[in-house]
Amino acid sequence: MSNLFAIAYPDVPTAQKVRDELVGLQKQKLIDLEDVVVVERREDGKIKLHQAMSNTGMGAASGALWGGVIGLLFFMPFLGAAIGGATGAAVGASTDTGVDDNFMRQVGEKLEPGKAAVFALVRSATQDKVIPAVAQFGGELIQTSLSHDEEEHLREIAKAAYPASTL
Repeated sequence: MSNLFAIAYPDVPTAQKVRDELVGLQKQKLIDLEDVVVVERREDGKIKLHQAMSNTGMGAASGALWGGVIGLLFFMPFLGAAIGGATGAAVGASTDTGVDDNFMRQVGEKLEPGKAAVFALVRSATQDKVIPAVAQFGGELIQTSLSHDEEEHLREIAKAAYPASTL
């Protein structure tokens, strides 16, 4: 089962650094992320989601591959790839995987203008490596799927790893 963490930061660049750190930790196999998104509340009050992965792009690539393979059967691989790519892009654009976009927008509404938050849907993590890496950026834990006791334990670990942290 995955756990959701939403951490608020004073600005978008800090939130993007945290997202990049999490992606780097995933490459080191220290965390298994299902989704990681930076949510920005702009000065005009609008909410912008900075997705780490594009479902549209992945759908188009997958559709083009399968369309090309099927097109080979009918001796029209380029037409098959074009149709498959367009179909895959349409399906990818309508698919919402990971953290629900509407939920992130609702939580983003609670941020002050100019601030940002990182939403991470975590399957598993090596806590003693991941928490200090994230805690160094500070931030305020605004939402989790953990129990109250687990959330308090997380805050204690973060403060022990990086005393200036407000996780």
